[in-house]
Amino acid sequence: MRHDFSRPGWLARAGAGAVLLLAALAVQAQPWPSRPIRLVVTYPPGGTVDAVARIVAPALSSRLGQPVVVDNRGGAGGAIGGDLVAKSAPDGYTLMLDASSHAQNPALRSKMPFDTLRDLAPVSLLVKVPNVLVVNPAAPIGSVQDLVAQARARPGEINYASSGNGSAQHLAAEQFSAMAGVRMTHVAYKGGGPALTDVMAGQVPVFFASLASSLPYIQAGRLRPLAVTGKARSPVLPQLPTVAESGLPGYEVYEWNAVFVPAGTPAVVVERLAREFSALLKEPGIRQRLEATGAEVVAGGPAELDAFRRAEIAKWGQLARTHKIQMD
Repeated sequence: MRHDFSRPGWLARAGAGAVLLLAALAVQAQPWPSRPIRLVVTYPPGGTVDAVARIVAPALSSRLGQPVVVDNRGGAGGAIGGDLVAKSAPDGYTLMLDASSHAQNPALRSKMPFDTLRDLAPVSLLVKVPNVLVVNPAAPIGSVQDLVAQARARPGEINYASSGNGSAQHLAAEQFSAMAGVRMTHVAYKGGGPALTDVMAGQVPVFFASLASSLPYIQAGRLRPLAVTGKARSPVLPQLPTVAESGLPGYEVYEWNAVFVPAGTPAVVVERLAREFSALLKEPGIRQRLEATGAEVVAGGPAELDAFRRAEIAKWGQLARTHKIQMD
């Protein structure tokens, strides 16, 4: 293709192109961060994920010298927020605080609007939060052994609540049933709040509840705790055994929160973010506030988080295939 350099418009177009190029180079040359950062939370306000975000966002803002704005984008078990971030510009100004559903959705949803491993890059693991196996205080179930014995004697007759089909609580119960060799009946609710309400009212006897949301009711005597689902006992309920201690060795289920960015975000930005999250999680005030909710602070960088999420995806994928659990 030949260009007529003698035509008047060519010089104007060339000048405009040079201006745009210089502007783009100037933007790239700006130090990061030079403007506010959006932290997309994949669940609505008021839940455990949102609580963690509200604790870490101000601390991250202080360390980076820019506002960190929490943006709740709940729905579809975290998939709506995940899709938003996966399709955002990989410039370091959009972060995502996600939960266990990050690894569970690929196992439970045959049609995802994005590819979890390809489209979202790991930054930092923040916390793990065990569930707690609770029953209505009037239920004749005093221990994990009691529950297993009764479920074996009455297959399918014991109901358990969850905060929704495919939720972390649902999968915790299915993992329990698989390892104990029992069959219980799933009663799905539209959220953890309604499930807790019906368990306390005696409508459903069993629930693998979030420790953060159920702790006040346990302390008030409205729920009877049987065991925590983590690897070790919880500091907020030290007298309570783990499920593994109670006859199911190897049982370990957590809800967890971690930070991700769109794939393609510059490595220098990811590394800076990982360092800042690691540092802020060591601050005594931040740790105390997180641990007060029953969370275990478990900072880990990009490599550790990537290995962890891949193991979680494999774990829940196997469970979903074995028990034919699907969300679509």
